[in-house]
Amino acid sequence: MFTGIVEEVGTVRSIERLGSGWAQIEVEAKIILPGTKIGDSIAIDGVCQTIKHIGSHSFIVDTLAESLKKTTLGFLRSGSKVNLERALRFDGRMDGHFVQGHVSGVARIQTIQREKNNVYFTFSLSPSLLHYCVPEGSIALDGISLTIASIQESTISVNLIPVTLERTTWKYKREGDFVNVETDIIGRYVEKFLGLKTHQSRDALTWESFRGWNGFSSATNSEE
Repeated sequence: MFTGIVEEVGTVRSIERLGSGWAQIEVEAKIILPGTKIGDSIAIDGVCQTIKHIGSHSFIVDTLAESLKKTTLGFLRSGSKVNLERALRFDGRMDGHFVQGHVSGVARIQTIQREKNNVYFTFSLSPSLLHYCVPEGSIALDGISLTIASIQESTISVNLIPVTLERTTWKYKREGDFVNVETDIIGRYVEKFLGLKTHQSRDALTWESFRGWNGFSSATNSEE
């Protein structure tokens, strides 16, 4: 469980493509390493991963085919910047909102508008994701807890303040980029308990559908 409050921006040091469509990803980091141990959960751009190795300046995770297909982790390359957050501790303040690290789908940045110290990002979402969005509600985008500013037809807008832009990967974002989306888990549980049904499968929008991912044909240690 996470809060959506990014602790550090890490840099992908290497990606080793392995058989059966999975990869070993090494991420350079500094702030999140002290006190972290093998087996701990770490959110990489909002995707929950398990640390398998810790070095002096980096950590390694095994990313399975499902994560590569359904999230933006499948598009990472050496040098990519990623948002990092360690798992929530319950002996401190609860900032952000409850984030599982289980990505619901991906969304494309439609527009970026700057108004003085505010930056507004608008995203086009599939109906299955938009169904769980409400004005002033919480949403996790690339692992960042954000508040939905407005909803119009098939889009949502969020307002990022300067400190969020400065401390996360969002300062590198451009129109047309994709982000990982995790809708608020509370709404999904309420819907389930009440016996309500969505009009479309939650699996309707995946990264695979955008870039035609067919898996890695063979193991290789070279970066693409």
